[in-house]
Amino acid sequence: MSQKDARRLTFLLLLSPFLLWILLLVVIPHIDMFMLSVREKIEPRVYETGLGNYIEVFSEPVYVHTLFRTAVMSVAATALTLLLAFPVSYYIAKLARGRLKSALFLMCLLPFWVSELVRVFGWMILLRETGVISSFLQWAGLVSGPVEFLYNDAAVMVGLVYTSMLFMVVPLVSTLDSLDESLVEAGYDLGGGGFAVLREIVIPHAMPGIVAGCIIVFMLSLGNYLTPILLGGKSSLWFTGHIYSQFITRFNWEFGAAFGFILLATSSLLVWLALRLSGQTLASTIAKS
Repeated sequence: MSQKDARRLTFLLLLSPFLLWILLLVVIPHIDMFMLSVREKIEPRVYETGLGNYIEVFSEPVYVHTLFRTAVMSVAATALTLLLAFPVSYYIAKLARGRLKSALFLMCLLPFWVSELVRVFGWMILLRETGVISSFLQWAGLVSGPVEFLYNDAAVMVGLVYTSMLFMVVPLVSTLDSLDESLVEAGYDLGGGGFAVLREIVIPHAMPGIVAGCIIVFMLSLGNYLTPILLGGKSSLWFTGHIYSQFITRFNWEFGAAFGFILLATSSLLVWLALRLSGQTLASTIAKS
């Protein structure tokens, strides 16, 4: 065996676990779910192939409204996460030094040492009618009675931002850390103000990290189930709630599979539009971040 063939074999052997994982846990389940979504139940144990499940989803206004609402709130959660995470990431990457830098990054990482369920329950304890925030407002005399902060869009937004903040901070810190400080100094020396330097130097350099973080946060928010249901209540109207209902409550797997593929198509379309608008490509974003 030649040296070239040996390197090729070594590469294939190293790559095979990843390919096997993708094939068994991603490709095959999605193919099976798609085949399930195009099965229409005519009568018990009698099926035919067609797009009836998809047509039924889009013919129901409540399903269309829920899909649109979920997409809009996911975009809003992504934008808010970016606005909060960018200054934090810039401080960690460019201003903090030594142990402070490590401590700040650890503080961002620390909440993720527990499960999402525990973190969401923590917010429920803070926001409920008898929770910490309501009790403090009553103690301070700012309100006359208990205030319920749960079961509304604001509570859902807080939970979505909190549960996905780290996934925005990490790619931003990674990208901003490679920014040459002399470029920022040159921008100020040439008469640029803080906003001009941010717009012309910092943001263009951080764009791969921004795009990568936004893609991750958006897809996590769009596919989130626990946070909208627990913080928004049964009336939260989140699309994943319909998927859960069809699979678990009604045992209508064909209809639930159609819901799942509609959500997948929606997320893929919005990510593609975001990449086109930002002028980035998925390959370059992954490579640079």
